[in-house]
Formats: sequence, structure tokens, C-alpha cells
Amino acid sequence: MRVSFDNLDGRGAVDYTGHICVDGPVKIDRALNAPSRCSGMVAVGGSTLAALVRRARVVVTSDDGTALFTGYVATEPQQIYAGTGTTGPVYRTAFSAISDEWLLDKQSVATSGAGLGQSGGQVLTTLTDRVDAGLFTTQGVAAGRQVGVFQPEPTQNWSENASGVAAGAYAAYRVLDGALTLQSVGTVTHPLSDGDGTLQIAALSLGSVKELANDVTVSGELEPDAYVSELLMGDGTTAAFQLAEAPFRPKAAGKSSQLLSESFDLGVFDARVWTVTDGGSHLGFGANGLAMTGGNGLDGQTTLTAIDPVEMGGTLVVEAGSLRLDAASDGVVCGLYSGAVLRENCFAGYNVRQSGGSTLVVPFVNGAEVGTALTALQGHAYTLRIRLHCVETERVQQLYYALVDGVVKSFGGGLVDAPMMVVFELQDLGVSSNTPATVLYDGVVTVSPATCGFAAVNSVQLFGSMGYCRVTQAGSAWVRSTLPSGVTGTRLIGVAGEGVDCMVNSTGLVTFLAGRIPVAGEIVTVAYRRGRRAVARLEDSASVATEAAGGMPGAARWLGKVLRPAARSSVDCESAALAILSFASSRAAAITGSYEATNPADVWPGDVLALTRGGQTTNVLVRRVGIVDRMSAPEALTYRMEFANDWAEGLGLSLSEAIAEDALLPETALSAPGAALANLQLLQVVSSTATVLQVDTGTAPPAGGGFEVRRRDWDFEPGVDQDLVLRSPVRSFAIPREGQVERYYVRMFDGSTPPVYSRFSSAVFTNLPVG
Repeated sequence: MRVSFDNLDGRGAVDYTGHICVDGPVKIDRALNAPSRCSGMVAVGGSTLAALVRRARVVVTSDDGTALFTGYVATEPQQIYAGTGTTGPVYRTAFSAISDEWLLDKQSVATSGAGLGQSGGQVLTTLTDRVDAGLFTTQGVAAGRQVGVFQPEPTQNWSENASGVAAGAYAAYRVLDGALTLQSVGTVTHPLSDGDGTLQIAALSLGSVKELANDVTVSGELEPDAYVSELLMGDGTTAAFQLAEAPFRPKAAGKSSQLLSESFDLGVFDARVWTVTDGGSHLGFGANGLAMTGGNGLDGQTTLTAIDPVEMGGTLVVEAGSLRLDAASDGVVCGLYSGAVLRENCFAGYNVRQSGGSTLVVPFVNGAEVGTALTALQGHAYTLRIRLHCVETERVQQLYYALVDGVVKSFGGGLVDAPMMVVFELQDLGVSSNTPATVLYDGVVTVSPATCGFAAVNSVQLFGSMGYCRVTQAGSAWVRSTLPSGVTGTRLIGVAGEGVDCMVNSTGLVTFLAGRIPVAGEIVTVAYRRGRRAVARLEDSASVATEAAGGMPGAARWLGKVLRPAARSSVDCESAALAILSFASSRAAAITGSYEATNPADVWPGDVLALTRGGQTTNVLVRRVGIVDRMSAPEALTYRMEFANDWAEGLGLSLSEAIAEDALLPETALSAPGAALANLQLLQVVSSTATVLQVDTGTAPPAGGGFEVRRRDWDFEPGVDQDLVLRSPVRSFAIPREGQVERYYVRMFDGSTPPVYSRFSSAVFTNLPVG
């Protein structure tokens, strides 16, 4: 083994191999998806070698030149008294080094960098570039498997976040010799067989550390459940209304509502946020922020595009502030794109074009102009906003992986279909700040993309400037109202000074601003989602039956919480439970062990050992590798390889033994994810009188089924009459009024026996006079 140190004193790498102490040999410890560590002891007294210093670079190679470790002495080397020599006291120096990613771990991690249905390699590269682009080469980062949903944790360092990405893709990362690599688990397999003498049985240790589990209950994050429509009536004076429940807010929005915020005041484009395509230098900076000085005349070739995709769930606000457009402008501003940044792929944005010598700004939905066009006046500054509301807050479902019989299998994944309400509005900054914003379009898109890319600018030929742009996740609330005349429209939510109508805080208090207070008889409808803890319980019925042989109880229950990848919904919890059952329901479920060998092929965590004993082959995943130099010639490196399956030590799933305290535990286990009909995403109250609420569910009933209405949100099943209000076989029906304050819950059911229902209720809450 060869060991060199570079004390960063200008001498470069110096060979210290001959000064390694026999009683303090070099040891290397590698862990799966974690920094490697190297330790040892050197004696440099009486030599010309410099004493080791903190931050010295360490390189360890085998005699054949294989790089075993590269990193840095992370702490002050320790001087250890070794005795007295002819010249006085003699000391040895003990060192401890951490692999190259130590350089990234010393730096902060950006809050942005979410991965939504992207490859693990793409997410890891983005995460790394955001911390320190160019520090390591990333050519060895393979795309690998898809990551469902990944959100970086700014309180964790780079390697902890990288571990989350790698685990989510069932892969292993490493940093060695200035290169970051990522490869799927099992890419490298080391065959070891007693038949050819490569497997020494005496050096193999196996053990079971957990009992099997065939009845699994898991909890996840807080999820939205009921689709609430709460009806309130204005009286001309009341400005504040308290909702019956607090509107659900997505977890990411709870940390920071700003998904993207750019003030264009740094003088350069932040490479951690933007991808700039601009062959003609048409995008730059000026006194008013982003300066736009034209384009090459082609769609999609001069763009400023955010690196992170946007999950199109909940309530989003896209905003361009202090926007000035000069004559001859052509392009799209603040566009959300389902695909490449081209006009034809623009789901929502502001289309800028010329007409009769005037510059028009027109709402753009699904590649076509809608609503009212604004004539942009020379010298005027505007704030343009797009408000989008989707009843589904999570549009991307989580993916989990597990190693089952030597094959990596996936569980979960997919996208959630949902409609989208879209409102385009603007403010002319030359008028009073309390002047209501002008609404250019207020409509519904029945089919919307689950994710979009965001481009602040797609300049065919844009001239002017933009002061700032931002994308905000505002939760799940959306307010509409119906005037006594029957005219309906969206009430804009925001803060005073933005030309909005009202504010909605986290506790569910809706406050209307002066001049926007609901008039007498105006019906205000607040749509939002209610929150609860995501939970699921599944069993492996075959395993339960096997364990029940001989009259023993067959169920072996396990309860826990999914820590990583995050289970944001009950559907995600079901996917996680399926993954757990795939590796936890075997009698050999939690196998751990170790194997020692001298001078094997270099083994890294994430490799697979194919152990053949007595003609039977078992594939085990290496979790940790310890390398010790035996200080002999020829070289003798002892590798101790520790391995475990997923139930003993999770990789694709990180679990806690303690389930969430607020989880409502299911009474019985299902043998498969519960069948469910579509939720009534489009249910609405079309009219209300003193005696009835007229409801349109937004969809036709299934054959032999219909819609069930109850006063409480449980016991949806035939034969249960308490709390039952009615069952309707038709799409539209009337609910009799019973009081000013009412709560009704509606689910769809089909004609099967027993009937299948919607997973969640659509709720109607009222606080309306009955007289």
C-alpha cells in the first residue's frame, strides 16, 4: 500500500509509505452512501519529511496502482508519545482523513433542487453543481433509476443529501480522486464460490437481526384528504371569516413559500437557479434588472429557464414585476412549459406580440391566446401575475425500490391527473397601489400537466426589462364569489398593495381588504383541502397463511414511519408497505453478515457478493468495507465486507420503528392497495337557497352506483344509516338544508358488492342563513 500526503506547502504530494507505523497501520473504512475514512500513524522524527497538518491531502493506492482512498486530514493530527530516543522524546503522528466530499460538506446546501420524476443521476448532478460546480468531475454519474420526489434538506450537508438521492434511486455514490460517480446497486458483482476455492466458509459469518413481518402499518407525511367547499355569505360589513378547518399547506411550502425568487441584482445569472440559452447576448443586466435586447427571431432559442421543475399542485402564483416592454417585442414572459421551451408547449404564460404597431400582452393557455389582450404602453411598468389552483397538491407519486431475489423492483410512482383553475391579472404600477388588479382571464383547464418547466423569458425579439420574477406556493386555498346578480369570479388572494381582494392565513382566517368586502347577499366559496396523517396497512396473505400452520397466530405485525423517500400520501404509504412486504415477509428476512478476504478484487459498498455454498447461490448487498494493510511484502490487504438485506438495513427505504403519534391506525390489513374510485375533484354547489343546496358532482355515476352524502366523514358503506343524508343515482342532486352551519361529505360508489367508494370525500361546509 502506498501513502502520500500533500501539506499544501508547495512541495506537492510526498511519499510517506516508509514511515507508516507497524502498530498503527493504515485502515480504510467505506460505508454505503457516506464519506469514506482513512486513519493511521506515521513516524517522521529524524527524517526530512514535514509534520502532517490539518487539511493535508491524502492519497492511498495499492501496489498495483488502484486508488483506494483520496481525501483530506479533517482534524488536527494527534501527537502520541512513543518513548525517549538518543535525541530526546519521540512522537508519532496519528491522522484521520475524510474522503474528497469533505470539501462539499463544508459548504451550504441550497433549499432549491427538488427532483420530480427525474433520474437519480440528474438530481445528484444538479445538487452538486448548486453547492460547488466544477469542484469534481461528474462524467461518472450514470443516469440510473428514476427518483420519485426528492427535496434537499438545507440543514443537512452535501453527503447526507446525496445519500438521499442515491438511496431514492437504489444506487451508490462515491467520490474518489476528484471524481463523483453514481451507479445502480448491483452494477458490480463479485462471485465467491466454495467450489473453486474463492469462498472461505470459516471467514463467512451470517445472522438474523429481525423477525419477519407480514402485516405492515406505515405512516408518512401530513397529506390532504377532504376536498372542502366552504360557503359563506356577505352582509356588506363583515370583513373577516373564520374557516371551519385550517387549509392544508404542502410541506415544501411550510418551509418556504418561495419556490423561486429572483431580483436580477447580482449582475450575473445564478448558475444554481438558471439555464441561459442566448447565443446572441440578448439577455443581460441594466438599471431596471433583467435587460432584454432582442433575440434571433426564432422561438425557444433565447431563453432564461429555471433548472428546477415546478410541481403543478395546490395554489401557485407566478409573477413578473416591474416589467417594461418596448416596441417590436415578441416572445413569452413567465411561461410554464410542458416540454421544451416553445410556444406550442406553453401551458400558461403571457404571449407578447405586435398588432397594428402596438405591443400586445395576451394570456396564453395550452399554446393558444385566451381572455383579454393588454396594450403595453411605452414607458409604463407592469406587474403580471398568473394564479393557478389545482385541488391536488401532490401531482407526483413517490417511488420505492427493493432488492427482491437478487432483482431490484420498483413500487409506486406515476402522476396524478387533475383540472386547473387559471387566472391572469396585471397591475399598472403607475396607478395607486390599492387599485384592484385587472383580470385578463379567469377560466378552468380540465386536463393539466403534473409538472412544468418555468422560463422567465422566451425571447423571439423581446425588448425592455424585468425587475424581478418569482414563483410562490401559496397552499391549497382558492376563493370565488357569486354576486346577488349571479355574476361569479375569482377573489384574488395576496397581501395589501398587490391589488388583491383578500388574505388567507395559516389558521384559516379569510380577511377581505377595504373596498373588497363582500356585499350583502354575496356568496363566497372557499375551496381548500383538509389535512391528516398519511397511513396504510397491508399484509402478505400467503405469509400469514404459512405462519398460521399448526394453529399458531399467522400475523406478524410491524408498525413504523417512512423517513426517506418521503411518503406524502396514503398512496405513497401503500407503495412503501408493498416494498417492505417484498423483503420483510421471508423467514430469512433480516440477514446480516460479514466476509473477510485477503487481496480480493477491490470491493465498494453497493457491490453485490454472489456467495455460492453447497451449490446454492445467495446475492447479498455490501454495506460497509474495511481495508487493513498488513504491512507485508508482497502486499496483503485484508478486506472485511459487511453485508445486509433491506429488512436488516434499509437502502431504498429508510424507516423508523416508531409510527407517527397522530396516525389513525387502520383496524384491518388489506392484502393489496385498497381499490378506490376517482375523487370528486369537480364537485361544486351550483346554487343555494334557504331550503336546499343544489350540488353538481362534476361526473357521471358509475353503472349501478351513485353518490352518497353523510354528515360525518366515515362509515361510507351500505347498511350503515347513521349520519346518512341521501344516496343519489344521478350526477346533480339537492341536499335539504337543516341549519345555518352545516357539514356534508360526498363520495362516489359503484355497483359492485360490496361497493367501492372514492378514497376521499368532497365536503360542503356552509354558514348561510336559512331564513
